[in-house]
Amino acid sequence: MKHYSILFFITSLLLASCGNNDQNSDTVSSETKDFKIEYEKFTLDNGLEVILHEDHSDPIVAVATMMHVGSNREKPGKTGFAHFFEHMSFNDSENVPVGANRKMIPEWGGSRNGGTWSDGTVYYEVVPKDAFEKIMWIDSDRFGYMINTVTKEALEREKQVVKNEKRQRVDNAPYGYTDEIIRKNLYPEGHPYSWTVIGSLPDLQAATLEDVKEFYNKFYGASNASLVIAGDINIEETKDLVKKWFGEIPSGPKVEDLSFEPVKLDSVKALYFEDNFAKLPELRMVIPTVKEYHKDTYALNILGQLLSGSKKSPLYNVIVEEQKLAPNVSTYQNSSELAGEFVFRVRANADTDLDQVKLAIEEGLQKFENEGIKDKELKRIKAELETSLYQGVSTVLNKAFQLVQDNEFNGDPSYITQTAKLTNAVTGQDVMRVYNQYIKNQNYVMTSVVPKNQIDLAVNNSKKAEVWIEEVKQNVANEEVSQGAEAVYDKTPSKYDRSEPPFGELPVFKSPTIWKDKLNNGMTLYGIENTEVPLVQFDITIPGGQLLDPKGKEGVSSLFSDVMMQGTATKTPADLEEAIGLLGANINMYSSSEDLHITGSCLTKNFEETIKIVKEIILQPRWDLKEFDRLKQALKTNLKGSEANPNAIASNVFYKLLYGESHRFGIPGSGTLNSTEAITIEDLKKYYANLKPSNATFHIAGDITVDQTKNALQILNDWKGETKNIELSSITNTNTDGNIYFVDVPDAKQSVLYIGKLALSATDDNANNLNFANEILGGGSSGRLFQTLRIGKGYTYGAYSNILERKAISPFVIRTSVRANATLKSLEIIKEMVNDYEKSFTENEVELTKNKILKGNTRAFESLGAQLGILKDISKYDKEVDFLDKNQEELINMTLEDYKNIISTYIVEDQFTYLVVGDKATQLEEVKKLGKPVIELDIYGNEK
Repeated sequence: MKHYSILFFITSLLLASCGNNDQNSDTVSSETKDFKIEYEKFTLDNGLEVILHEDHSDPIVAVATMMHVGSNREKPGKTGFAHFFEHMSFNDSENVPVGANRKMIPEWGGSRNGGTWSDGTVYYEVVPKDAFEKIMWIDSDRFGYMINTVTKEALEREKQVVKNEKRQRVDNAPYGYTDEIIRKNLYPEGHPYSWTVIGSLPDLQAATLEDVKEFYNKFYGASNASLVIAGDINIEETKDLVKKWFGEIPSGPKVEDLSFEPVKLDSVKALYFEDNFAKLPELRMVIPTVKEYHKDTYALNILGQLLSGSKKSPLYNVIVEEQKLAPNVSTYQNSSELAGEFVFRVRANADTDLDQVKLAIEEGLQKFENEGIKDKELKRIKAELETSLYQGVSTVLNKAFQLVQDNEFNGDPSYITQTAKLTNAVTGQDVMRVYNQYIKNQNYVMTSVVPKNQIDLAVNNSKKAEVWIEEVKQNVANEEVSQGAEAVYDKTPSKYDRSEPPFGELPVFKSPTIWKDKLNNGMTLYGIENTEVPLVQFDITIPGGQLLDPKGKEGVSSLFSDVMMQGTATKTPADLEEAIGLLGANINMYSSSEDLHITGSCLTKNFEETIKIVKEIILQPRWDLKEFDRLKQALKTNLKGSEANPNAIASNVFYKLLYGESHRFGIPGSGTLNSTEAITIEDLKKYYANLKPSNATFHIAGDITVDQTKNALQILNDWKGETKNIELSSITNTNTDGNIYFVDVPDAKQSVLYIGKLALSATDDNANNLNFANEILGGGSSGRLFQTLRIGKGYTYGAYSNILERKAISPFVIRTSVRANATLKSLEIIKEMVNDYEKSFTENEVELTKNKILKGNTRAFESLGAQLGILKDISKYDKEVDFLDKNQEELINMTLEDYKNIISTYIVEDQFTYLVVGDKATQLEEVKKLGKPVIELDIYGNEK
């Protein structure tokens, strides 16, 4: 039986529900193109629920398997197990070669990953359609036939990978422990949300083979899952394949639903924590509310937007504009299967007392109570949600996610229809009711996370939060792991041949049809028509960007792009934001290294009105001095905050080493605290002279024709002027090659490694060839870096290499974050791997590279954003409209000798600059053993 999930959010209904008294309401079209997701649902004999969605717009298929098991099914003392098991599931299974999941899928041109949260686990892949049955083979084998292959060695190796993920995302990150503190204090001991999803390192280290098998046998039955297949499939043929590959998986024991009473706090719990990595104080207040799919979640979601989601929001007014305590404030409802939370979050300016922030939140809430809810604000939020609705199902993978989640957790794949209706039905009275019921005068957990030795910034009378923190130790025996021998077992019998199926018919990648035109003012137009959803994305690229920053005032272009979005001559900043929001549109401006961009997205029906606003932003800047001062303070706060992030430190220092501090690219795009200090609004007005259309290009992708686009853009002919020629700065040799540079981040649990050299420009004839030659080394999870450092050794969560794309000469970079006590070993492996790369590159790698990239192209340009990227490449680098086809021809014609020549020219180890950002106390002496000169730098890249 076929069902239809009709995804609609008709604006005329929104106007009816919100009132139609606003002056600008007639700018929002009432004509909405309904979007349908057609699907079939059936259940196998083993209890697996299957949803199929047919979509022939691209020759690709997405597969998502969702297990109804997350960290909420764990036991105290065995936390982090659901996430850990997700990792284990990607390793081996009975009928699939060792390591195939992470290696073979990318080599087929696909992508794969998984995710775990409190309530569930999802595994997903997107592949060219010729690999569809291969994915059914791998996916079903991981689901039903992996447990016998788990060995003690594989278990120990994967422990290290998960521990490295925790170190990278939690232990080595500012505010990384906040979630743990909140969960421990919001939920009673033993509640399944009282621990974090990733769990604790001691629990992970203690996991045994028996634990793994018990978890699998209890939760990984077919009746505890949903499977969605979406894309270029035939429904009837796919049904047969699903029955073949998934039909024999055991049902498993019945998994009972969890049921917990809503959390009640008897009093406010105030805690503080000194964060080794934080440079800014942060306040969070978390109030228990309602669980997912509760009728009040929709009003609470809108409440979050009303309190802080715009410049007219009361909390924004008080905290950001009036008291200038922080660059921003956020409030939001976070609903899960068993419970929900309403969160207030403020990352304040440096040295700000969080008592002031708490009082400001209270004042903002009082302002909200006094002023009530304005119809136009409610209307704006609903218009934005309409656009978000379509964006959420704009790719086959997104559709698969939506269908599988609503089916597994609510029994209805088409529940998004109800979400739309229930959100649309929310009134101002509903929002005030949930505010009074769940937020006002309720108890909460409050955390003050402050920089080390700044306890005085925490809210008064807060208690110290207890957090287990790992100690970095050298030569820890149980952290030295390997793949080990394969398990010995009897294969599970099957009535089918479960060996690897052959490829299907090879899908042929076809470049999208691209049109080109020009406006009278000289601006060139490029477009791709895509009728999948009633959306468009667009970009105006103006050459210059950060290259036009005045010397000594680096950061002007970045600050300029922010200030330009703060109102127009006829609209206050709040009025401009509201006008964009009422269209359900999004308009932004940002500065990149070589260009300034004005970007946007909207429903097709609102494109013309959106472009009118773009014109007003460009031609009628407001130059609001108050906003300039606010944004300059926000920039200062953000720059100060980045000083706490080891990855940001590594990036900034590495490019300073390669380009030198006299070159624009040797300085961060947003500038530094020193370079931005003297910037005035007059500097921004001078920069405005660069905003001319003659060398600008308008790019658009989406559900719009060339004639519709040209007609809407005629109003931009009022924008006139010649753009000055941009000269690329010459690059001088900084003589850093062959050296190791070390930046100390005390007590860092990981070392961030950046290794590489300046290579070539994107306009160089060898640019494509270098990208091709890098694929085997560092191109995703199948690359040698990832396969060795993560899969083989368990030293890292990920390791990659790539070439930046610019007109200027750009670097080839190897990047990874490794556990601190594996720093030297990781450096040794990378050094040896690069030295051996040319010699070890054979005809097999030539074919592998060709296959991987050619097939990957079938799915690489599905989204509107990716199609916009095609157009930007054409205009910036003066490429032919069929350059993708020509790139493929170039790849096909690459010989082994060509690859070896590229590698010997650009991927040369003794020409590389090495940077290590980590714990000096334990790692500096280790790094010196690599045998290269070691130079210590501070976090700004200055020699000590």
